[in-house]
Amino acid sequence: MEINAAITALKSGELAILPTETVYGLFADATNEAAVKKLYAVKGRPTEKALNMNVSSFETILKYSKNQPAYLEKMVKTFLPGPLTIILEASPEVPEWIHSGKSTVGFRMPSIQATQEIISGVGVLVGPSANLTGQASPRLSTDLTREILMHAAVQIFDDSISGLDTTIIDLTGDVPKILRQGAITKVELLSAIPELKSIK
Repeated sequence: MEINAAITALKSGELAILPTETVYGLFADATNEAAVKKLYAVKGRPTEKALNMNVSSFETILKYSKNQPAYLEKMVKTFLPGPLTIILEASPEVPEWIHSGKSTVGFRMPSIQATQEIISGVGVLVGPSANLTGQASPRLSTDLTREILMHAAVQIFDDSISGLDTTIIDLTGDVPKILRQGAITKVELLSAIPELKSIK
């Protein structure tokens, strides 16, 4: 019931608080400009700060990106769903209100089952951490503040969250770069994807 309620709310332009394996996120339908603008306003997030796209399939990543490396599918199958953000060149399909004029876009595939089902049911979501900009990211449901909760039509709680940051890897340049070392280590990436041998 919660999953269906979240899908319905998000499709109608509402916001939802959903768990990821790292922190709670405040989610909106990525293709709904008004909903995304509402999310920016609720968080107090500068609109020039781009948002990641939360997806449920490799095919969706292909739709919204271009010039993908040959090993991308192997990386996705190995580490996603999971705490990895993959930055790729944005395709023309990416809405302007998501990547704020940038030529790149990040992709996330949270491993919490309920959140995956909701993403699949809606299509593509944006879901930055469910906190006011500048405040600590909520790792427990008790960390969620009234200022955020009051703006979410649906809230789903799951305190099995690890609290570890996602690892962010940029695949848009000549050399792959780890922009943030998080739950997935450089050693794990190299072990699974030997093509990353030149990674920085």
